[in-house]
Amino acid sequence: MSVKSIILAVNLGSPEAPRTREVRTYLREFLMDGNVIDVPRPIRDLIVKGFILPFRPKKSAEAYAAIWTDEGSPLIVNTYKLVEKMQPLTELPIVVAMRYGTPSIAGAIEKSVADYPELENIILLPLYPHYAMSTVGTVQDLTRDIVRKNYPQLNVEVVKPFYDLDAYISVLAESIKSELDEDAHLLFSYHGLPVRHLKKTDITGNHCYKVANCCSVKSEAHQFCYKHQVLETTRLVVEKLGLKEENYSIGFQSRLGSDEWIAPATTDQVAALAAKGIKKLAVACPAFVSDCLETLEEIGIGEEEAFLEAGGESFKLIPCLNDNLAFANVMVDEVNKVV
Repeated sequence: MSVKSIILAVNLGSPEAPRTREVRTYLREFLMDGNVIDVPRPIRDLIVKGFILPFRPKKSAEAYAAIWTDEGSPLIVNTYKLVEKMQPLTELPIVVAMRYGTPSIAGAIEKSVADYPELENIILLPLYPHYAMSTVGTVQDLTRDIVRKNYPQLNVEVVKPFYDLDAYISVLAESIKSELDEDAHLLFSYHGLPVRHLKKTDITGNHCYKVANCCSVKSEAHQFCYKHQVLETTRLVVEKLGLKEENYSIGFQSRLGSDEWIAPATTDQVAALAAKGIKKLAVACPAFVSDCLETLEEIGIGEEEAFLEAGGESFKLIPCLNDNLAFANVMVDEVNKVV
């Protein structure tokens, strides 16, 4: 059968193994991305090679080791399992790639061109619900750059962020509901971003952090505003679940460096909730579709320990959607909109 289009499903990536050497290699590629640490190259070199890589890989390797499975990296395993659920729902071949590490985007495209000589279209599916320059933006930029330089005969179509899609919200809300005890407080923990990233992706140049309550005031900036989009996801899920304001909170995790980041921090929220006398806490991480280091170790181990030490009695990490079949259907439906 002639194949003219493929789906390229891209997730973040993972080290090859939970060892210092492999983690250093992974972190070098990740942190040297100008969409992640968005400063001039000489300064980025100094930060990454002078201050991060000499020290962080060992600690990160220990964190990866704590969540590594017999099958390998949870993020890689969960991504492939999701694609296994998606493939029977579409006639288009689905190819997996990672923005950092392997399988690389470049390698996936090269193999696809070899496997499908009549290939014309790549339908790029970034596996992130929300737009950020360090997630959807960098995946999109790299894919288009590779195609432009090496495969000018190919066309790239990108599946848009699905943060407010009703079908996605329904699946997400149902997955949270199935894990949420009635008397537990729900904390939505999203990956954090430096505020400067939000300002850089503001296409109007005069909205983000310049207008009071900017995330609530309608603007064209919202189509690329990570903070607006995660707040919308939260609002819509809360609406589906019928939660009262006092029964949920929002936090932002995984900070790096001393710049201003989106607030409040998840760590601060966990401490504050324990101090308020909350005894049962459930945490959902909707910025991730696949469980990974940031969910399993940072939240599922680190924040659980912090909450229990601060007086909490019960802590539950709500799994990401992973290979949820209903979610697989949503992803295929989104791809079909751009085919």
